Amino acid sequence: MRRKLNLTYTTGVVLQSIAAGYCYGFDIMDVSGLPDGTVYPALRRLEGAGLLSSEWEDEQKASSEGRPPRCYYRLMPDGERMLTEALARFPGLSLVSSPLAEAEPERA
Repeated sequence: MRRKLNLTYTTGVVLQSIAAGYCYGFDIMDVSGLPDGTVYPALRRLEGAGLLSSEWEDEQKASSEGRPPRCYYRLMPDGERMLTEALARFPGLSLVSSPLAEAEPERA
């Protein structure tokens, strides 16, 4: 059973970051300015509610780049709908999209 999730500004920022191509925790923290104690619990809640899916990258790829493996997130259809609701509910959230759209995310 999926959990019901309250729509918060933080939820909107995380969803918007992922929609803009910032698909792993540190990347979301960098672009949003949110701390890890906010981003990682939000990612877990969003995934638990069926709004996101996740996949761990290949350990050999991460090892060859000298870092730990990353967990990449992507929006599910319900996550896209919640992002649309967040943009309507929090007018200031659209201001966050300008820097997100201009920055170039690292793609998996």
